[in-house]
Amino acid sequence: MPIKIENLTHIYMPGTPFEKKALDNINIDIQDGEFVALIGHTGSGKSTLIQHINGLLKPTTGKIIIDGTDITLKTSKLADIRKKVGLVFQYPEYQIFEETVEKDIAYGPTNLKLDKEEIKVRVKRAMEMVGLDYETFGKKSPFEISGGQKRRVAIAGVVAMEPKVLILDEPTAGLDPKGRDDILNQIVMFQKEYNMTIILVSHSMEDVAKVAGRILVMNNAKCILDGSPKRIFREIDTLESIGLAVPQITYLARELRKKGFDISEDIFTVDQAKKEILNCLRGVKDA
Repeated sequence: MPIKIENLTHIYMPGTPFEKKALDNINIDIQDGEFVALIGHTGSGKSTLIQHINGLLKPTTGKIIIDGTDITLKTSKLADIRKKVGLVFQYPEYQIFEETVEKDIAYGPTNLKLDKEEIKVRVKRAMEMVGLDYETFGKKSPFEISGGQKRRVAIAGVVAMEPKVLILDEPTAGLDPKGRDDILNQIVMFQKEYNMTIILVSHSMEDVAKVAGRILVMNNAKCILDGSPKRIFREIDTLESIGLAVPQITYLARELRKKGFDISEDIFTVDQAKKEILNCLRGVKDA
């Protein structure tokens, strides 16, 4: 489901001493099935932008066209848009409230007025997608499971709505390395299996490098960079100038190149680095 953002500007508290421009003339096109990462320091405009895509905020000026519908018009039905665009807030487990995992995940589909059988099918499917066994976890209290499992329950609650676009705000925040990898792997699976458009907000360059096909960089309410991870992570000086960085492995590869190793400058994951370093060592041994 394509998303077109045209000349989007948002000003908080206009006309007051606290006026702040959070978005400044943003123009972005996102195609069906893209995996887009949105990065930027705190206050750069990331959260304001994603809340516009879900219709939670209205722009000061500009348009947001989702699947051919301008959601900024007064005649647009935002309830219908939110069925298509799912938004998972940061630390979504704090929004869990039902007595069982199954009931919590079923909350959204129930509000869609689906029949009981369809709701159960969706709950089971969503639990499977996030790596939770229905028989093991369905009847458990969500307050008796681990933090990572709670995060999965919260994500499953949005997935069960079967949106065409899934927006995730820092989905791995606060998780241990295994929990981070598990969540990221599940998100990649959503995208591949259902051709779902994913917009991932993250501060972690390592997370972004692993999963995104395209990166948007926000700074001071503007989108200053837009491109593939290969292109964006070459902009080390630009990223550092706005308080960001590239993946740690990219810095390692740069230092190895300075030492004379014949390693590509387009290294931003551990797997890429491993392959390049092994190839380099084999070349030295063969020589």
